[in-house]
Amino acid sequence: MTVTSAAERGALRPDTIETRASWVVALTALGIYAVSFGAPGITVVALKQIAADLGSTRSVPSLAFSLAWFGAAVGGVGMGWLAERIGIRWVVVGGAFSIAAGLALASLGGQTALLIGHGVFIGLLGNAGINAPLYVYVSRWFDRRRGSAVALISSGMYLAGVIWPTLFERGIATLGWRQTMLIYSVFEVAAILPAALIVFGPAPEVSGVGDAAEPRPGARVLGWPPRVVQALLCLAGFLCCIPMAMPQGHLVAFCSDLGISASHGAAMLSVLLACAVVSRQFWGFVADRYGGLSTILAGSVCQIVAMIGFLLTQDEAGLFAVAAVFGLGFSCIIPAYVVAIRDVFPSAEASWRVPTLLLFSGSGMAGGGWLAGVIYDYAGFYGAAFAAGVGVNLVHILVISTLVLRRRWTWWRD
Repeated sequence: MTVTSAAERGALRPDTIETRASWVVALTALGIYAVSFGAPGITVVALKQIAADLGSTRSVPSLAFSLAWFGAAVGGVGMGWLAERIGIRWVVVGGAFSIAAGLALASLGGQTALLIGHGVFIGLLGNAGINAPLYVYVSRWFDRRRGSAVALISSGMYLAGVIWPTLFERGIATLGWRQTMLIYSVFEVAAILPAALIVFGPAPEVSGVGDAAEPRPGARVLGWPPRVVQALLCLAGFLCCIPMAMPQGHLVAFCSDLGISASHGAAMLSVLLACAVVSRQFWGFVADRYGGLSTILAGSVCQIVAMIGFLLTQDEAGLFAVAAVFGLGFSCIIPAYVVAIRDVFPSAEASWRVPTLLLFSGSGMAGGGWLAGVIYDYAGFYGAAFAAGVGVNLVHILVISTLVLRRRWTWWRD
């Protein structure tokens, strides 16, 4: 008797690949994201304690956190390739064990162990095996509501930021940051391992079902060679994430410069992220209805409006409103890139095209936070940094508008 996973038991309907099993897969991925991306958060919550215990400046644990995210972006391309060859469940399981190993290493050693544990094990081998591969995998379970599904699972990273910091703070205060890391490493494996083994089976075949009009390998995309469109998408992903990172990384400090208390600035950041979580399902519906490229453009316009709002608004109530608008706008952009790639490229190529895009978008996030700090150090105020973000955002709108117009032209021509 053969035991199949919950995902493998979903029967295909004649006209679509989507079944109830598709949503089981998506919800499982959401839960895994919420757990796996909680791991680097321990370092954020315990930043002062880690620096004191290791006899370092705060830049060391800050660098560890950054390396975890950068490693996840860099490793995604290789992990996407590996998932195509050994199966998604084993890549996710390997990622879970790597995250646990990284937490254990970071908790047992000094500065070097902290950096290696986060950069190599939590990032390059851990979340890299979960983030990009699951985007690709879940997208293959959907053809009609792909945008909604991708938007749902992408909320897992923000859920991690909502769920874990308070629990980590209590654990660190009671047991210390080292014990908290060790306990979370055990919990993380216990949560992800059975979920991946039970639910993640082979994705449904698209041939003749649902994605009948899927692009052919090697065919021109939007009338251009595929590499040109991929390069423009990667450029756009890098550009949009530079301004996206600026308020998220510097909003509390920006408020402090305006005389707004740090607690109110933190509340403003929470409002921004909460609006991002709430709005993602709306944007998923938009992506299903109008396509990924048009959704990216709409989100980018909302983002630049909010960035201009940060420049023009000085009072606290106004900044809360601007933060909410920023959260509502930027939340759709990254999931919509996944939908856009699935819209215009063959399904078989998603395993490397999506991770490559996420590498550029992740680099943009890292670069945006750094650039805002550099400009602030030079100019002495955040207005100059946010103005630079507006300029970069405008270039992004021009790049995406070109692709949107190109797609509409090819539709009209055909």
